[in-house]
Amino acid sequence: MTKNIKALVLFSGGLDSMLSALILRDREIRVTPMCFFSYFFNCDKASSAAKEIGFKLRKEDFSAEQLKIVKSPRYGRGSGMNPCVDCHLLMLKKAGRIMKKEGYDFVVTGEVLGQRPFSQNKGALELMERKAGLKGMIVRPLSLKLLPKTIPEKKGLIQREWFYDIRGRSRKPQLALAGRFKIKNVPTPAGGCILTDPVFSQRLKKLFELKKNFNGSDVDLVKSGRVFFKGNVLIVVARNEAECKELLKKRKRGDLVLEPYSFPGPTVLVRKIKKSSREEMIDCGIKLLLDYTKNVPEDPVIEILPFPKSY
Repeated sequence: MTKNIKALVLFSGGLDSMLSALILRDREIRVTPMCFFSYFFNCDKASSAAKEIGFKLRKEDFSAEQLKIVKSPRYGRGSGMNPCVDCHLLMLKKAGRIMKKEGYDFVVTGEVLGQRPFSQNKGALELMERKAGLKGMIVRPLSLKLLPKTIPEKKGLIQREWFYDIRGRSRKPQLALAGRFKIKNVPTPAGGCILTDPVFSQRLKKLFELKKNFNGSDVDLVKSGRVFFKGNVLIVVARNEAECKELLKKRKRGDLVLEPYSFPGPTVLVRKIKKSSREEMIDCGIKLLLDYTKNVPEDPVIEILPFPKSY
């Protein structure tokens, strides 16, 4: 009978989301694991985890919506530029819309009561449900026995005894379940959001101070290399050959790309973030290129690459 029940699972690729999907499939519920991706994290870990346990992963791009809340989060940020509460709420809202539009019976998360004291206590979980417009419609298989009765339970779609009463930060119960479901590669609990990285957060914070309307291309540019803000320009100096090639892919119209012509050295990309002259851009770029060149010749020749006609 449960074969006709459809569950949409928020799937990060962590152990908790893997177990939640498996617990439901074990009851012959039709499970769709779904991963959100953006400028700040991808679905690589989720893809590997889904393949590991035999699911086809659905991927949803919410880059534009998440970028808006990164710039102006309603519920504040964590230690870096990470608006975790706003981001999770956005995922739930989007999952709720997909649920209603495509006929899923409920939304599932791998949340564990008390695993994060401030965001995963009963009050916080209920608040998120209401804010997302999903009151009673979120099933949390690992802690369901400890939480208020859900609408799917009241409708008879699922039964409380199928689920668990896990709470707290210990992973022992989840590891035991991983053994039961024969998960060979148990993922580590580390997150994959670059917004929590201190170095990247500082870069993004500086970019935001200078350019309130920064976009996805700007975010992509400050992810790697040596990043500098000089006056009205943003300069990225490649650290190795791979980053040299990557900078060529990341440039957009209006950028300057400088490369050493008569000597070995790094590729440098210069992008204006406020009104600036071409001369200012070139001067800033050349100075940093030479600063990060080991052996500068007496008369260095630096090339300004033309913007490709195919762009």
